[in-house]
Amino acid sequence: MSRLVFLLEEPSSKQLLDGLLPRVFPGLVPERDFLCIPHEGKQDLIRSIPRKLRGWTEPGARFVVLLDQDLEDCHDLKERLCNLVREAGRPETMVRLACRELEAWYLGDPEALAEAYECAGLKSLADKARFRNPDQIQKPSQEVARLVPQFQKIAGARRMARHLDPERNRSRSFQVLLEGLHKLLEAG
Repeated sequence: MSRLVFLLEEPSSKQLLDGLLPRVFPGLVPERDFLCIPHEGKQDLIRSIPRKLRGWTEPGARFVVLLDQDLEDCHDLKERLCNLVREAGRPETMVRLACRELEAWYLGDPEALAEAYECAGLKSLADKARFRNPDQIQKPSQEVARLVPQFQKIAGARRMARHLDPERNRSRSFQVLLEGLHKLLEAG
């Protein structure tokens, strides 16, 4: 199997994927089967995409670019990123956006949030209208910090990686990422 290389916006994304992917795709081993390369924010990642894609020499490596949508128009941002990967000569690169932020994925699974932070009251978020579509929450990171005052991005990602459940997660952007990864892994 050729290795998946994730180009990520920040270290918290790496922590999440390093812990989550081996659970969701049994047998997948960090470093051997997939490599997560975090950047220092969205602009750092966007600037590095052409250079990294052109310069990567590992035979058969397949790429995934993952970053937060934030407040940008998702179609414009994705088109811009797809143009960058095409220009770099890697049009097969999978581009995925976390709508609005990675933390929307945590809000998409209130049970996981409750388990990760040992706070049963968080499970009730699933019953509240504003959390039914977590990808529509404008600032998910602020919402998580409000609900879980001790939340920190990197440690939180590590915790959530152990608890997120694709079967119950309501974040469509989370589901789209996993569907894309299933296809990539099935293709070899």
